[in-house]
Amino acid sequence: MHAPDRRRGFTLVELMIVLVVMAILAAIAFPAYTKYGFRARRADGQKLLMAIANAEERYYALHNVYADLATIGYAATTTATSESGYYTAIVTVSAVNSLDAQAYNATATPVPGAAQARDVCTTLSVTDTGVKSPTGPTSNGTCW
Repeated sequence: MHAPDRRRGFTLVELMIVLVVMAILAAIAFPAYTKYGFRARRADGQKLLMAIANAEERYYALHNVYADLATIGYAATTTATSESGYYTAIVTVSAVNSLDAQAYNATATPVPGAAQARDVCTTLSVTDTGVKSPTGPTSNGTCW
């Protein structure tokens, strides 16, 4: 005689083991994914600063002075917003010495409340000499 048919399937213990393994994998993967997201969105601020630096140098080549954002072609008079909206930038133009030589410093700051606001590289900046510098630790890859 045949033994009665048993139904095939998963027991509750097997299902719980699978769920625990999935939770551990998710706990490991999620922080790495968020760090990747910060690095990817940081390129939005870098692109904005490089566009400002290029516009400043073009203006300087024609007029022999650096200028504010409105003068170099940005609609806003004090700030410029990046293409994806993660950063806003300001430009400070200053005299270097008594010979009326000028310098500029463009700084991009993450928009408060946006996804990029929690990035460890809090602000990015570039100067007229090409020096690129972040504010904050660089534990999440290089900021520039």
